[in-house]
Amino acid sequence: MNPFSAEIWERAGGRRRLALLLLVTVPSLMSAQIMYSMLPAQGLLGLNLLVVVLFAVLFSWISVGFWSSVAGLAVLLRRYDRFKVTLNLGELAVPDGFKTALLFPVYHEDMDKVTEGIRATLLSLRARGIEHHFDTFILSDSTNPDAWVTEEEAWFGLCQREKLFGRLFYRRRKSNLKRKSGNIADFCRRWGADYKYMIVFDADSIMAGEALGRMVQAMEAHPEIGILQSPPKVVMSRTLLARLQQFSNHLYGPIFAAGLHFWQLGDAQFWGHNAIIRIEPFIKHCQLPKLPGRAPLGGEILSHDFVESALMRRAGYGVWLAYELGGSYEQSPPNLIDELARDRRWCQGNLQHSRLIFTQGFFPTHRALFINGIMSYGSALLWLFFLVASSVQALSLLFITPDYFPSGAPSLFPEWPQYFPTWALTLLSSTAALLFLPKLMAIVLVTAKGGARAFGGVFRMILSVLLEVVVSTFLAPVRMIFHSFFVLTTILGAKVGWNAQNRDDSGTRWVEAFRCHWWGAAFGLVWGALMLFFSPGFFIWLSPVTAGLALSIPLSVWTSRISLGRAARKAGLFLTPPETSPPREIFDYQKGLRERQKEDPSAFAVRSRGFARAVVHPGVLALHSLLAANKRRRTPLRNEWLNDLMEKALAKGPEALSSKEKHALLNAPDFLAELHRKVWSLEGRKAAKWGLG
Repeated sequence: MNPFSAEIWERAGGRRRLALLLLVTVPSLMSAQIMYSMLPAQGLLGLNLLVVVLFAVLFSWISVGFWSSVAGLAVLLRRYDRFKVTLNLGELAVPDGFKTALLFPVYHEDMDKVTEGIRATLLSLRARGIEHHFDTFILSDSTNPDAWVTEEEAWFGLCQREKLFGRLFYRRRKSNLKRKSGNIADFCRRWGADYKYMIVFDADSIMAGEALGRMVQAMEAHPEIGILQSPPKVVMSRTLLARLQQFSNHLYGPIFAAGLHFWQLGDAQFWGHNAIIRIEPFIKHCQLPKLPGRAPLGGEILSHDFVESALMRRAGYGVWLAYELGGSYEQSPPNLIDELARDRRWCQGNLQHSRLIFTQGFFPTHRALFINGIMSYGSALLWLFFLVASSVQALSLLFITPDYFPSGAPSLFPEWPQYFPTWALTLLSSTAALLFLPKLMAIVLVTAKGGARAFGGVFRMILSVLLEVVVSTFLAPVRMIFHSFFVLTTILGAKVGWNAQNRDDSGTRWVEAFRCHWWGAAFGLVWGALMLFFSPGFFIWLSPVTAGLALSIPLSVWTSRISLGRAARKAGLFLTPPETSPPREIFDYQKGLRERQKEDPSAFAVRSRGFARAVVHPGVLALHSLLAANKRRRTPLRNEWLNDLMEKALAKGPEALSSKEKHALLNAPDFLAELHRKVWSLEGRKAAKWGLG
């Protein structure tokens, strides 16, 4: 029988999820009972109950991650998994008769990095002999006029270098409605009928030709699958924080991904990139609704990927995670501030899913995944409430007079406060086990399979894990307080903007760190000082939290340093397999990027001044005029305005024009050509403003 038939895997998935529910619920209830028994009877009843409830929820939350790791370890140790998507595919062979579209959405990106990632991916396809089965699209949502011109140059240059005309396409939307999801939807409306599948990338994604071919093979072998997600591996990290994330992703990621597969099967999540999608049902069933009400919890959906996977599943197609598939890569934020900025957007998007939990037709697993996504940020607020409530409870004991005769009747034998050290140690050790045993399981698995050498050897791998635990312990309170802030401000109505993701490895400056973290550091210092003064015993338990907050400014700066990341790599710490044995795709990307960076900058203008290049450089002007041909008739009033803009640019230079004014001239090739002729007749300082002279 076909294991990918819904009636087969749904039955297996139901049994597994019931087991997970019991494994999470029963220990959590037992732990909550132990916690309640350890709380002082003289304390405030309401506060005690709040602490216990919060502890039970949080214990359940970390239990899910633990049991996912246990399941993942079991899956990876077994030699056979009938639900493995790539099982029995045979030799790599992509069928003829259709093409797959590779989509690279961009928004104000470094186009040298984007095009080199595309080039490395296409070279890998060429090496496998399957390049002709794929077309590639650069889909721009950029609103910056300089970025617009730079993207056109980058596309044309890559087409020239690799002879990709007719197979690599560029399209820029005039309106970036619905952001990335709208970008993909626009592609589907224009060209979706020409392709059977699309593989969505992020701007910093790279994929191996083998992986792309296998994904197409798997979709052909299993027509029941609507979305197949690959597990991306973080690569090419240089700062200390990014290297820590990269190391964790490679060492712990495989176990966690296999565990997710074990519990979810065909109810998996789509993460928005490095995944293949069956276009026909996606167009038919996955159109995103507009949530009622205003942003941030209403309006356009930000975190579209979870919703699209739920819609695809509702339509009767499976959504699977190919946990065993390699050759899928991405990059991570280089510093803590950029990571938090990204989390701010994700937080609002995930909280929007609270409006979709009870949507008609969604499967229970996807409702649970919505809750899981909300908890990925909401749990931080619960942790903060738990720690604050525990602190208040500890302080309250200082102001409550002990009652040794609570029954009210005279007695010769008072009821002394009781403490159960065995239960306390049991609770502490069980919580620690849930947090740290998955790391130990990953070490054992890698060592047992002979993969420790790729992480620098057993000793360096273990030392890297210990150091990662220390740094993560100090950073966890910082993330907790920021995520709590994000949740609260989103609930209160604060909206988030859509900014380009920073992929620059330049370190965080002290002034930037102070501006971002001063309030969290002050909160940690005040909190810690209060507990040290009033309850020194509780302060010891709380010190890792308050210390992380108090040190957040230097931690943010130090972990953003490339020099520390380089020193760690030189010492053999936080190494990963793509570093010790670089795959061809990463080698080609890095080599190509180095060659691009060695090129002399243009004599006319640097790439960041794309508008000026379109005016000054004849080749760039010709390319842009061809791509931006606008046949709409203009009114005399608009022509007069464009003429005034041209005179303003000639008199004051390109920097005097606003973004709107640059857009207007870029959309009028005839005026742009006239401006080109007049700029070349300028002299002196006016010419220098355009990079001439």
